[in-house]
Amino acid sequence: MKLDYKILWLDDQIKDFIEDEIIEEVSEYLSQQGFRPEIITASKSEDFFKKLDNSFDLILTDYHLNDINGDEVIKKIRSQDYSVMTEILFYTAKADLKDTDKISRVSFLETNTLLGDHREEVLRATINLIELTIKKFQNIVAMRGMIMHETSSLDVEMENILQKILASSKSPDDIIAVIKKKYKKSNDEFNKNIDKVEDIDSILRTIGASHRWRAIVRNLSDGEIKSVMTDYEKEIILIRNKFAHAELIDDGERQYFRDRKNGLDFNEDFCQQVREDLLKHKENIDLLNSELEK
Repeated sequence: MKLDYKILWLDDQIKDFIEDEIIEEVSEYLSQQGFRPEIITASKSEDFFKKLDNSFDLILTDYHLNDINGDEVIKKIRSQDYSVMTEILFYTAKADLKDTDKISRVSFLETNTLLGDHREEVLRATINLIELTIKKFQNIVAMRGMIMHETSSLDVEMENILQKILASSKSPDDIIAVIKKKYKKSNDEFNKNIDKVEDIDSILRTIGASHRWRAIVRNLSDGEIKSVMTDYEKEIILIRNKFAHAELIDDGERQYFRDRKNGLDFNEDFCQQVREDLLKHKENIDLLNSELEK
């Protein structure tokens, strides 16, 4: 799991879940948790197994299907042919599940249609299981790795955007001159090194994420994208730097990272906000890339 949360859902009556907006509610819940949802559905087991791989964070399926028995579905998912150990929720409106506690990382739900709506009960069980997988993912050490990975990917995108700005500019040499001037002003110790670098690729790699961000903002036209991009350093670069140098604390009750300088606690709520900011800036960068390619 990274910023994307992937679900593979098998049910021969999957259209009912779509029409009742159950899948939409699951998607909205994931978005509220700071993830980008991707829910892939299948109404036949053949299609399900064509799509099945280890990239999914959760698998949902009816236990009673027209073309295959639930026991066989479990065996195939865990078999050597697939070897998928993703969390699974099997649900049924028939109270006939047996030996369900012997299978690793599989949850079973028997809904009582006399007391409630079957699909609504599946929805509640799904959200509960999503919460469980998010808690496992939010092991704080894993969160730091995700943030480092995602911000590094954004760094590459920012460099690509600067390349496009330079390629479309009528005076790229002037832009490079300003980049050098701004870089030298705040990094006196690197003055000699930056003066020796002449090719654009080396310059953009040398100046670092903050200077690439400043160069982009200076060359954007006033508008919504520029307004949002002004928050990039505060919400992405500075947070990444704080996370990279934070101290791992174990107080006996939980593990968390704390910024040594400001005492910032990188707890679950804070990490959710970081995910939301990463998604926001990913969308902004995609939009900016699209506009530059016009």
